[in-house]
Amino acid sequence: MAYVEVREGESFESAFKRFKRKVQQEAIISEIKKHSVYLKPGVRRRLKKLQALKRIRKKQRRERSGV
Repeated sequence: MAYVEVREGESFESAFKRFKRKVQQEAIISEIKKHSVYLKPGVRRRLKKLQALKRIRKKQRRERSGV
């Protein structure tokens, strides 16, 4: 659980920014999203394969354009 203490003389906005950054670093939001919807095992595997292909294609595009 993300926890931020407000420092003396610190504005609410800056404390809130620190809190949001901490939540993002701890991947709390992505974890909640992952558990909010049930995916059947076959669907999960299919999505994982598609994401891997997308990642590979992106890497290949970068290598081609960088050379």
